[in-house]
Amino acid sequence: MSSRFGVLTLGDAMITLNPAQTGPLRFVSQFERKVGGAELNFAIGCARLGMRAKWLSRLGKDEFGRVIYNFARGEGVDMCDVAYVEGYPTSLNFKEIREDGSGKTFYYRYQSPILTLEPEDITERMFENIDLVHLTGVFLAINPKNVRIAKRVIEISKQKDIPVSFDPNIRLKLWTIEEARAVYAELFPYIDILLTGLDEIRLINGVDSEESLEKFANLNNIDQLVIKDGANGSKLYTNGRWYKKEAFPVIPVDTVGAGDGFDAGYIYGYLHGLSIEERLAFANGVGALVTTVLGDNEGLPYLEEVWNFIQDEVVIER
Repeated sequence: MSSRFGVLTLGDAMITLNPAQTGPLRFVSQFERKVGGAELNFAIGCARLGMRAKWLSRLGKDEFGRVIYNFARGEGVDMCDVAYVEGYPTSLNFKEIREDGSGKTFYYRYQSPILTLEPEDITERMFENIDLVHLTGVFLAINPKNVRIAKRVIEISKQKDIPVSFDPNIRLKLWTIEEARAVYAELFPYIDILLTGLDEIRLINGVDSEESLEKFANLNNIDQLVIKDGANGSKLYTNGRWYKKEAFPVIPVDTVGAGDGFDAGYIYGYLHGLSIEERLAFANGVGALVTTVLGDNEGLPYLEEVWNFIQDEVVIER
C-alpha cells in the first residue's frame, strides 16, 4: 500500500556506463549501462519506501532518454512532469576504476536537456498533493539559471506551506566552492531541513564544530540541520539541542547513492511522524543498506527491508 505522503524533486538524470574491467578508460571496450542522478535516486528511494514520488525533469528525445524514462516509471516514480526535448542529448557519465580500487568519473552533460527547463515552467499544479519538496546542489550547479528555478520552487512551496529539504551534494567538477557558497547563502534561509555530509558542511561553513554549526543553523533559521557522517552515523541539531545515532555495521561495497538513500529515509521518518532518534536510525539503516550493493540506486531498499534490518537495533511503532 502506498503512503499518503507525496514528495517532489527536480533535476538532471544520466546514463551511467560502468567499465567491464579495471584500468585506464582508453583500454576499456565494454561497459554496463545503468541509470543515475542524485535527485532521481532520491525519488526512487522514496518510491521504494512506499511514498508517492514525483520527479520533474527534461530528457533528450533519444534512446537513452527513453531508457531513463522507462526505468523511473517502472520504479513507480510519477513522470507526468518529465518531457522529452529535441536537440539536447541525454547526459552520460563514464566511470573508470583502477586496479587499486580508486576511480574517476567522466561527465558528458554539455547541452543537457535540463537546460531547457525555465522558471515559468514551474506551476502551482505541480505541487498538488505534495507534502515536501526536495532540492539538491547538483541541479543548481548545472547552470546559473537553475538558481532562479529553485527560487521559484521554494516560493510556491512557502505559499502552500510545504516544507523544503535540501542536500548541498557539492559537485566541484561543475562549479567552484566559492560559487556554491554564494548560491547556498541565498537559499539557506528558506530551507527547513538541511541534509548534508560532514565534509560538505566543512567546505561550506569553513569549520564543523558543533558550536559553529549551531550558529550556522540559527543564523539561517534552519529548523533541522542533519549531518551525515558515513560509518560514524548521523546527528541532528534542532530546537537548541543535538541528537545522535550510531551507524549500522555493514561491509560496504559501494557508497554511491548512500547519501541519497539517507535523505529518502530521513524524509520518510519526518513525514510519518517518527521521533528524532527514530528518524536518524531509519535513515542510517537506509544508507547502510545502499552501501551493500553495487550501483547508484540498485541498493535503495524497500520499506520491509529497512524494518527487518533495523528491528534488532531500534523498536519503532509503525
